[in-house]
Amino acid sequence: MVRGDAEPSFSFPGGTFSPPWPDHGQAAVTVAGSGAVGVFGEQKPVPTASVAKIMTAYVLLRDHPLNDRNDSGPQITIDAKAVQDGTLKDESRIEGLTAGQQFSQQDMLKMLMIPSGNNIARLIARWDTASDSEAAFVSKMNDAARELGLENTTYTDPSGLDEGTVSTAVDQLKLAEAVMKFDAFRQVVAMPNADIPGLPQRINNNNDRLLLAGLSVRGIKTGSNTAAGGALSWAAYKTVGGKDQLILGTMLDQHVQGADPYGSNSLVLVQDNSKKIIEAVRNALASATVIRKGQVVGYIDDGLGGRTPVAAAEDLNAVGTPGQQLDITLGNQGAPLSHGARAGTTVGTVKAGSRPDAPSVPIALVKDLPAPSFLARLTRVTS
Repeated sequence: MVRGDAEPSFSFPGGTFSPPWPDHGQAAVTVAGSGAVGVFGEQKPVPTASVAKIMTAYVLLRDHPLNDRNDSGPQITIDAKAVQDGTLKDESRIEGLTAGQQFSQQDMLKMLMIPSGNNIARLIARWDTASDSEAAFVSKMNDAARELGLENTTYTDPSGLDEGTVSTAVDQLKLAEAVMKFDAFRQVVAMPNADIPGLPQRINNNNDRLLLAGLSVRGIKTGSNTAAGGALSWAAYKTVGGKDQLILGTMLDQHVQGADPYGSNSLVLVQDNSKKIIEAVRNALASATVIRKGQVVGYIDDGLGGRTPVAAAEDLNAVGTPGQQLDITLGNQGAPLSHGARAGTTVGTVKAGSRPDAPSVPIALVKDLPAPSFLARLTRVTS
C-alpha cells in the first residue's frame, strides 16, 4: 500500500500552544491518544517523595490484579512493624492500627494512595514478597521501571521517604499512563476521602485542593518532603466531541523560598502551578477532523503497474492542542488481499499519531480491485 492524497502529518489549527510552566523544576504533560503537549526543564533525576507510591501501587496491581469494582482482593494482615511505623511523627502514616487486623487489598490501596501512608507502603512491600524487609519489593519496582522505559528512575524504598528514590517528570508521566489502565487504581485516586471499616478516622486525600477545584481532576498522587520540595502527578479530564479525554501531567522539584517544614509549603506550590497548567490545557484542548470520510489516503499497488485507490470509511477525528502535530500512518489489515476484491472492502486503517492508543478509522477500496489478465499473471510468474 502506498500513500495517496493525505498529508504525512496533521497540525492542529490555532497557532502554537505553550503551557504556563513553573519558574523552575521540571514538568511534562500529555494527552491520551495524541501524545506530548510539552516538556519543561532539565529532565534530571530528582527526589520524588510520595509520588514513588504510584510505582508501589503499579507493582501491587500488576502482581495481584483487581478484576472489577466489586473485587476487593485478598485480605492483608497488619503486622507489628506497620503498627510501630504508624507512631512515627515525622512522616505520613496510618495511625491506630492493631497487629492482626486484616484489610482488603482494595482498602490497603486506599490507605496507600489517599492519605499517603508510608507504613502501608512498607507493609505492602513485605506482603507482596512474603519477606521481613522491603528490599525484594524495591527490586521489583526497579525492574518495572526498566520494563516501562523509565530510564532515569531509581527506587530505594516503596514510600518515597528516602531521598535516594529519584525520577524525572517524563519518566513519571510514562508510569502514570501505565498505572491509569488499572480500573481499581483510577477509582481510588479519584476519591477525595474514604471511610474504611477498622480505621478510627476518615482518611482524606492530600490532593483534595485539586480534586475539588472543579477541573475534573481525578488523581493521581502528591509528594512532599524537604529533599523533594513539592511533587505531583495528576490526571484530569475534559469532554471533547462527546468523549472524556484524559490529560496527564507530572511536576517535580518545586521549592518555595523561606520556611518549608517537610515540604508542606512546596506541596501547595506544586498544586497551584499544576492547576494553572490543567486549566490552560483544558481550555486549549479541541477536536479536529484529520481525514474526511471518502478522502483517498493511499493506493493498493498490484505490482503490475496498476493502482487502486483506498479511502477513509469514516471521518478520522483527533483531540489535541493548537500547533500539536500528529503523524498520519497507514496500516494493512494483516490478511492478504485477493485480486478481484470488491469496492468497499476494508483493507486496513489510517491512524492519527504514532501512539498505540491513537485514533484510527478503517480504510476501504474505492473501486473493485481488478484481477490481472492471464498474460499479466503469466508474465509475472515467468519474469
